[in-house]
Amino acid sequence: MGNFNLPKKAARLIVLQRIELLSPFLAKIRKLFGRYFFSNFITRFFLDPKIIREKYYQIMADEFSIIERFIDSNDKIFLSIGGGVGGLELIINQKFKNNEYHFIEKNYVSKKVKYGWGGMENKEAYNDLNLQKDFLKMNDMNENQIDIYDFDNDKLPDKEFDIIISLFSLDYHYDFNLYKDYLRKVSKSDTKIIFDTIRADYFLKIFKKVEIIKTYNNTVHKSKRVVCSEFWT
Repeated sequence: MGNFNLPKKAARLIVLQRIELLSPFLAKIRKLFGRYFFSNFITRFFLDPKIIREKYYQIMADEFSIIERFIDSNDKIFLSIGGGVGGLELIINQKFKNNEYHFIEKNYVSKKVKYGWGGMENKEAYNDLNLQKDFLKMNDMNENQIDIYDFDNDKLPDKEFDIIISLFSLDYHYDFNLYKDYLRKVSKSDTKIIFDTIRADYFLKIFKKVEIIKTYNNTVHKSKRVVCSEFWT
């Protein structure tokens, strides 16, 4: 099995993004003392970066196995929305070299971590764009492959993408319509948009092609992963 280079600061960040990485003991501590104390104290002193690194790599490898058949060597320009530090994109880059990766993220960590649907104006965020870029570079992604955009401060990338990925972010933590017009603008007829949603049927009126590729029965919302393409005009 492969692995990532992962500094402790990035490990702390990843745990906020992927709470399933916690051991049962740390999950219990988090529940007992609350999320604020956990994110600001427990993660600082009681995380083992090696364990987080191994678990995170395996989760990203599993995510890649779900979407792999929708990516081929002709797909060169990728957009990631709310992808965290970018572990999935690193695994894609290991197999398909010399792609462009564009990331749209929020550049702060909320004081109180909240999970779940947040509506159109979800203000939660758990990322540090400097840490993200360093993590990508130390794991063999060249700087000229990387563009990271701060959603709150930067003009978003204006180009046509081959693949757009937003796992457990777009339409999972906030409404798809926040990005609908933008995604229409940067999509071609064959652009594949991959995301998780609790309302897969809703997208039949937005896209000509909607395919459910996985159902998560163990999540609170019973979410589905979909691959969509070709907006209705």
